[in-house]
Amino acid sequence: MSTARQGPLLLGVRHHGPGSARAVRSALDAARPAAVLIEGPPEGDALLELAADPGMRPPVALLAHAADDPGRAAFWPLADFSPEWVAIRWAQQAGVPVRFMDLPAAHSLAAAVEPEADSAEPDAVRLDPLAVLAETAGYDDPERWWEDVVEHRGTGGAGEEALGAFEALGEAMGALRETYGDGGHRRDLVREAYMRQRMRAARREFGDGYAVVCGAWHVPALRAKTTVAADKALLTGLAKVKVETTWVPWTHRRLARAGGYGAGITSPGWYAHLFSAPDRPVERWLTKVAGLLREEDRQVSSAHVIEAVRLAQTLAAMRGRPLPGLTETLEAVRAVMCDGSDVPLALVEDRLVVGDVLGEVPDAAPVVPLQRDLTRQQRSLRLKAEAQERELELDLRKDSDAAKSLLLHRLRLLGIGWGTPTASRGSTGTFRETWRLRWEPELSVRVAEAGIWGTTVLAAATAKAEADAAGAGELGEVTALAERCLLAGLSEALPAVLRALADRAALDTDVARLAKALPALARSLRYGDVRGTDATALGAVAAGLAERICVALPPACAAGLDADAAAELRGHVDGVHTAVGLLADTDDGLRERWSAVLRTLAARDTVPGVIRGRAARLLLDDGRLEAEETARLMGLALSPAAPPADAAGWIEGFAGGSSGGGTLLVHDERLLGLIDSWLTGVPERAFTDVLPLLRRTFGAYEPGVKRTLGELVRRGPAASAGAARATGPAPEGFAPDLDPERADAVTELVRMLLASPDGVAAA
Repeated sequence: MSTARQGPLLLGVRHHGPGSARAVRSALDAARPAAVLIEGPPEGDALLELAADPGMRPPVALLAHAADDPGRAAFWPLADFSPEWVAIRWAQQAGVPVRFMDLPAAHSLAAAVEPEADSAEPDAVRLDPLAVLAETAGYDDPERWWEDVVEHRGTGGAGEEALGAFEALGEAMGALRETYGDGGHRRDLVREAYMRQRMRAARREFGDGYAVVCGAWHVPALRAKTTVAADKALLTGLAKVKVETTWVPWTHRRLARAGGYGAGITSPGWYAHLFSAPDRPVERWLTKVAGLLREEDRQVSSAHVIEAVRLAQTLAAMRGRPLPGLTETLEAVRAVMCDGSDVPLALVEDRLVVGDVLGEVPDAAPVVPLQRDLTRQQRSLRLKAEAQERELELDLRKDSDAAKSLLLHRLRLLGIGWGTPTASRGSTGTFRETWRLRWEPELSVRVAEAGIWGTTVLAAATAKAEADAAGAGELGEVTALAERCLLAGLSEALPAVLRALADRAALDTDVARLAKALPALARSLRYGDVRGTDATALGAVAAGLAERICVALPPACAAGLDADAAAELRGHVDGVHTAVGLLADTDDGLRERWSAVLRTLAARDTVPGVIRGRAARLLLDDGRLEAEETARLMGLALSPAAPPADAAGWIEGFAGGSSGGGTLLVHDERLLGLIDSWLTGVPERAFTDVLPLLRRTFGAYEPGVKRTLGELVRRGPAASAGAARATGPAPEGFAPDLDPERADAVTELVRMLLASPDGVAAA
């Protein structure tokens, strides 16, 4: 180290700043310190040697979590262009000690659940040092100021130049600390007291021949002359928890401020490029952009790249900038390569400016046993964790795809949301599954949390399912859990889940909750068949639940229900009807018993109209209600004696838009005639009340169906054997018998078509 400099070498940096990273490397090369201290938790010292492992590829993060509460965790992310990472690798290559020096995670994690020291000042403004310096220099954008003074100024060149840049930045931060004190960062006073203690220990071991790499904001505080007693006073009485640490993969997207990371940057992909580009960074960057746009089938040539470079350089010169920054390059991309459109530019910003780079951690990194089992299965199934979202189509008839499905479902049950089920764009059969996969760094914490349930994914998911079954408060929670167990192939957990299910079903007297639970059980049986899971016991529970619903549903529907409760029960009737269809294969008599329940609901005038209408429609669709009987039930429901609101509810239940009711009315003239006659006879005052119901019913029809119904009504009331007497003759073209004269009119046209060699062209 230079003898002209007094005290340790303090290198104040911007976290994740490529200019700072280059300057740190140059300064360390020039000073050759005997040791390096880096801002970070000392619990990570034992893991620093892994930074030299060939399998370690940034971005990565040091993860620290409370041993008894893995959900209480903190990350210290590092990228290739992070000054701290550059300092770690420099020290390892130079063969000098490297250590972390920040407040231990044992204290910071304990403080995360205790009141902060500055909690008495909730309105205190937390200073952004770079924003203040940028404003002082006449910039309205801190990022642009930082690019101009650091990223584009060649501070990675000569060592003395780099050291001078750090001295200047330290002086600027000193002026800010004199003016603003702690800047609202009260916790930093404690951290800086601990850093000074670590520096005293380093001085005893290495003299002043060591270097410190920390946030520039801390440099003035680390230079300040304080007493050991004053620092100990700040550190006395700090809460403490037992901590475990490891390295985990990180992503560029999570380095971005948009991802919620407090020390994040706006453009990690751009910064990574600036750090890695040996020369001509703008030309290389715009070539990358052209390659991305070509992959998206946009016509971008070499001439576009040349013109974009010229435009970016011109903009930088007009604005007095040393080199084009991200702002100038993006403006050039929009104008030259994107034809002024922000749509392709958004792709560039997402893929290149931010990016989806995912780091890698060597196998030697300490992890919980559950993580090791998950990693083994990921490799065995060739399910690579990726930061970029992608879709995964699975065919469950294939062993490898079925195994992938089981793993993803088990992870979801454990709260590890690597994959999210989504609707398939292709087949919708039970043998198909579509997943949307994206690995987020936080999932490493979720894995650590789930480690309390077992050492393998299967064992942990089984134990978690059994615990969830025992703690479930409602029947619906247990039925959903049973479905998830079958999807995840947790046969060992099913007995405990089914016991809980049977217990709660036996005690639950709310028919709505019973009806809500049955569809999930029916789906579970179906999934069990697809995955080869023995679900016999589940079938018995489902059958018993269906029997209870058949007995309890008619009395529940006959009670005095308001409109909302009736609509809810109507939905449950639909769900039970679908479930009975799935369960009928295992119980031949169930369909008949359910049909009897629907007949009771359709015929009982004390049942709300929306439920009576729906029951009639379900019977008609199943072929268990004749057309004459359907017309009779509709006639009763729409008779003058029926309250208009109840009659409108019957129409909604019978002919609701999502049930194909419009098509039914198009093809059944009697039903349309009955509705038309009732509608024209509704009193004016009542019509105003029922209009919203009618709009909801008919407004959901497809445009073609609505046009056809409108044409039928415009021509005149529909004529049929039952409705003609009440509503008059049928409109022309819709009579029940063939009209010979109109049929003969097409004879000549048919003859011409058949005689022509090119058919329609001759016609």
